[in-house]
Order: sequence, then C-alpha cells, then structure tokens
Amino acid sequence: MSTTTTVRRDLLGPETQARRRSFDELRRAGQRATRSGRLQEALRCFEGALALAREEGDQQLIDLATCLRSGVAIALGEHREVRSPLRDILMRSASSEVGFLAADNLSRSYEITKDFKKGLFYAKVARNHARASDNSAWLAATFNQSGNCLLGDSFFQEAAEAYQQALALLPVRLSLPRAILMLNLGYCQSVLGNLRRGFELGFKSLRWFRRLGARSYQPWSHLDLCYAYLQIDRADRALRHGRRALEMAERSGEQDLIKNALFMLGEAEHAAGEVAEAYGCFKLLQRSFYPDAPQLAELMLAVDMRQMVNLRA
Repeated sequence: MSTTTTVRRDLLGPETQARRRSFDELRRAGQRATRSGRLQEALRCFEGALALAREEGDQQLIDLATCLRSGVAIALGEHREVRSPLRDILMRSASSEVGFLAADNLSRSYEITKDFKKGLFYAKVARNHARASDNSAWLAATFNQSGNCLLGDSFFQEAAEAYQQALALLPVRLSLPRAILMLNLGYCQSVLGNLRRGFELGFKSLRWFRRLGARSYQPWSHLDLCYAYLQIDRADRALRHGRRALEMAERSGEQDLIKNALFMLGEAEHAAGEVAEAYGCFKLLQRSFYPDAPQLAELMLAVDMRQMVNLRA
C-alpha cells in the first residue's frame, strides 16, 4: 500500500492551505521545466518549494522537495553533495513516493560518477518503492536505471534484459523515455552481435529523437550506428555517422560524448584507409583526455580496440 504526501486541505488553516497551494504550483512548474530541459528554472522552482516546506515545518514535504531539487541538481553536475541528505531521507521516510525519488536519485548520482555497483543497489531499492506504489512508470524507470548501471559495468546481456523489461512497462507511443531505452538496448544488441536488431533500434531511436527535438541524444544514436557499421565492415557509412556524432558532440560540450566520438571516428577513418585522419583523431583524443599516455595514438593505430572499449562506461 502506498504512503503519499497528501493531507486533507480542509483540516489545515488558511495560511497553511495557501502555502500548500504555492508548494503544489511550484512543484508542477518545476516538473514542467524539467521535462522541457529548462533545468535552471526547474531548480529555482524546487528550491522555492523547499523553502515553503521548511517554513511550514512539514518533514514529508521537506523530504519531497529535497528529492525533487536533488534530481535536477544531479543533472546540473551536483553529484556527491546530494548523497548524504538523500540517504537520510531514505532511512526515515515512510512515503513510497519519497523513497522512490531518493533511491532513484542516489542511483543516478552513482552511475554518473561510475560507481555502477552502488548505482545498481539503489536502483533495486527504488524498484521496491515503485512496486509498493503500483506505479508502472516508476517501475520502468528503475529497470532503465538498472540497465544503465549494468551497461556501464559491461554486463551487456543483463543490461539488455533490464531495458526490455522497462520497455514492456511503457506505453507504445512516441516518448523520450522509450526512445532512450531503444537507444541503449540497440547498443547492447550490437555489442552482443545482434546487429539487425541493433540497427533497427539505433535508427528508430534517432528518428524519435528528431521528432521530439531531443538534440542532446541524437549524437549517441550516430555513435552507436558508427559502431554497428564498423562491425559489418561498412566504413563509408560508419564515417558518416562518426563525423555527425563528433560534430554534434563538440557543439554540446559533453566530454564523455566527445571522447567516444573521437575514438569511433578514428576507428572509422582507419577502417576506410585514411590513416592520417585516424591518427589526427587519436592524437586529439590522447591530448584532451589521456595526457599521461603519449603513445596512445600510435597504439590505437596498431591495435583494434573496438572490442575493448565500452561506449557507455
């Protein structure tokens, strides 16, 4: 049975009712801003909600607002700082909603800092709260989060199974969560050698990201398609997707994406016989990300490292 943060308004005084209405308005505004990618605006809304909750002195609302704020803060780069308050909330809160949000945020924070085992642990904790709430969207999110942590740790088959479970829980309609799941499942399938399915999901995710206007995810689709085309020795098509991935990555400034795009484009250039261009990609990769490994570019030209590199790790 789910425990919620809802309290009958007719039992509250006028000032408290006004604060609760303002809290709910800020919460909804923050959630809308989050869905639209306006993260700084969302952060301001959730911080406003947190201030109201503290003014009210309601611990459940304080915990809820803290979780909402933390989810956005993690996306903005605040990873380790949020963990202690979230762990405290997870220990004391009887609300399934708050428990889910706290555990899900902890899982994401550990995934981002590449502590995948802890990320997987908290994804399972979040799943228990999602099941208690009988919320299929939350349950799907926990399987997705488990998949992300398993994929980061190179458990490709287990990750694929988690993504498939998440997809089975989501409505079959155009949505960003479903597109992201298809993207990651497609990469798993390509790595596992199921290339037909990998191509199908890679291209479908790219089409959906375009329709949704989700530009930040499109380079990942191009990156995965570059990898898949190299697996079937189509260097010409791999080059096209690799170049597009790097172009979009450099515009975004996302460092993990730039690093992986330089590697995959270098591999594609090498496969196409463009050794000088491949060396240029590998040298830039070495200078930018591995300054203490001066011979890395030469090593990458000499050894096929595609099977040693996980594009999600």
